[in-house]
Amino acid sequence: MTTDLLSPLDLAFWHIESDGHPMHLGALGVFTAHSAAAADQAADLLAARSAGVPQLRRRIRDVWLPVGGAAWKPDPGFSPQHHVHLVRPAGADPHTVAGMLMQRPLDRARPPWEAHVIAGPDDTSFAVLFKFHHALADGLRALALAAALFDGAPPAERPRPPRAPQPQEAATTGFPIPLLDPRRLPGAIRGRMGDAMGDIGQALDIGAAVARANWPVRGTGALTAPAGGTRRMAAVAFDLDDVHRVRKVSGGTVNDVLIAVVAGGLRRWLEGRGESSSELAPRALIPVSRRRPGSAPGAGNRLSGYLVRLPVSDPEPLSRLATVRAAMDRNKDAGPSRGAGAVALLADHVPPLGHRLGGPVVAQAARLLFDILVTSVPLPGVNLSLGGSTLREVYPLAPLARGQSLAVAVSTYRGTVHYGLIADGEAVPDLDDLAAAITAELAALREAAEAVP
Repeated sequence: MTTDLLSPLDLAFWHIESDGHPMHLGALGVFTAHSAAAADQAADLLAARSAGVPQLRRRIRDVWLPVGGAAWKPDPGFSPQHHVHLVRPAGADPHTVAGMLMQRPLDRARPPWEAHVIAGPDDTSFAVLFKFHHALADGLRALALAAALFDGAPPAERPRPPRAPQPQEAATTGFPIPLLDPRRLPGAIRGRMGDAMGDIGQALDIGAAVARANWPVRGTGALTAPAGGTRRMAAVAFDLDDVHRVRKVSGGTVNDVLIAVVAGGLRRWLEGRGESSSELAPRALIPVSRRRPGSAPGAGNRLSGYLVRLPVSDPEPLSRLATVRAAMDRNKDAGPSRGAGAVALLADHVPPLGHRLGGPVVAQAARLLFDILVTSVPLPGVNLSLGGSTLREVYPLAPLARGQSLAVAVSTYRGTVHYGLIADGEAVPDLDDLAAAITAELAALREAAEAVP
């Protein structure tokens, strides 16, 4: 019987987790309730449908070989009731509840995901917080798994039997071993050596870029803080047409505008705190999917990233946007396999035991590489519903790295841009002020763009 091993990057995400810094990503969906019982119905549907999604019935277990490795295996005791929960908060809004739920690590003994249905105060709306461990899914994969639970998804699948070992694999070890024709050995050795040299070159290139990214730059305690272990969430929503109006004047992409809005929002927020933004250029990690366009999400993470210095010290909105656009263009020209942001690719060159033993050390290193995560999660253009209740808002939520106090995720759905802000509750008690600053920054960008002749 073959084993579905975790990829090196998935294994890294699994082992850098700690109680104070859980490595799950999330999304808070807000629905218009079609009846007073809509929240209860949604919870029942999520529980029933999750049993039909094979990937949601698997948990992570250690394997003997490769040493230090782990694999996905069916959970013999899988019960949807362990993963789907109905929450009836006493007066708390769904964003506050979601923040508290995001700080709780997932149960590592079970399939690493949860769905929390948060009932609304007046039965006219409810929310669902999805949590997926990063070892299970990146943003695209999480979207596919959540979509499988919505109305109109394909019928539930029955558990599939294990795949039979293929002739070119040895199944007794629990991991694939290609069988090599001796006549092709010299060529294979040359190929392996060439690949190894290429890997070394790529690793050196990324390492040098990481060193350059750590050249002295003034930091701010607002973005880097000791672990408090608590989480706070805030949300921002505005019309996508406003973003397009700015983009048509400035050029570049919608994503350039969305990143520049974060830069300007940080400037306004810091100044509102009484902190100087002079010479401040926080390093933002912008994750980049390495999946091919149009391909199925597939299992495992396929991620790289770009590293961009946010021009927080620049007082002019359009100038900040121009700086972001130029930085993103440089990153795109270099490609997602080069530069300091591509550090995730180094996971492929670390043996499983290295991830297991070095996970705590790697977790400590995030703050040395970047100051804030800014990620974009694409959503489908179709309207989604759950039990007949229409999904009207979607706020993605990113994991919070050790030593960092803030992460920003953004998505676009039904013509609206949604920012999901997640922060350390003790380090950033004024997260709502940052949300207001982001809204004000878009207004300033739009006004500046309209003033351009």
